[in-house]
Amino acid sequence: MTDQHPTTVPTLDPVAHETPLFGFLDRHAINYQVHRHEPLFTVAQSQAVLAAMPGLHVKNLFLKDKNDGLWLVTCLDHRSFKVGALQKALGAPRMSFGKPDLMREALGVTPGAVTPLAAFNDRGNHRVQVVIDSALTGPEPVNCHPLHNEATVSLSWDGLAHFFTATGHAPKLLDFSTIESPADAG
Repeated sequence: MTDQHPTTVPTLDPVAHETPLFGFLDRHAINYQVHRHEPLFTVAQSQAVLAAMPGLHVKNLFLKDKNDGLWLVTCLDHRSFKVGALQKALGAPRMSFGKPDLMREALGVTPGAVTPLAAFNDRGNHRVQVVIDSALTGPEPVNCHPLHNEATVSLSWDGLAHFFTATGHAPKLLDFSTIESPADAG
């Protein structure tokens, strides 16, 4: 049996990687709380470690469309949907998962560390379109990685929305319940 986790991807120094992000959040008066934990690579690992943490937990996808458009998608961690349904809902041309090298170039993160906060690294050319599950816009805190997978940051939706404005991103809000796949019957 082989290890299915992308542990061979070069990792970044977590503290050095998060420090500019936290400075940015502080300069923009965006309140956040940091929770340190072991590295997490999958939603299943995250659920086991973060179960006691209040708030909404997310999963994130880095996608590329056939016209070389880049997409950072964040939704509730329990959502199940097909990429084809997502591309149809967004009116995007054929989408596929972006390669790790492209992810690092565009967002400055590695597999297992994708986060809506990676928009921080896309401030110059705004290559990446951000898509957010509308279920995240409520009063509960949103929990996501701080550009690495050895911590989780909790912040309010208002704080996250302010972050997107400060980075020059206007996220597309999508009701992911409209594209969810039915649960497997077996």
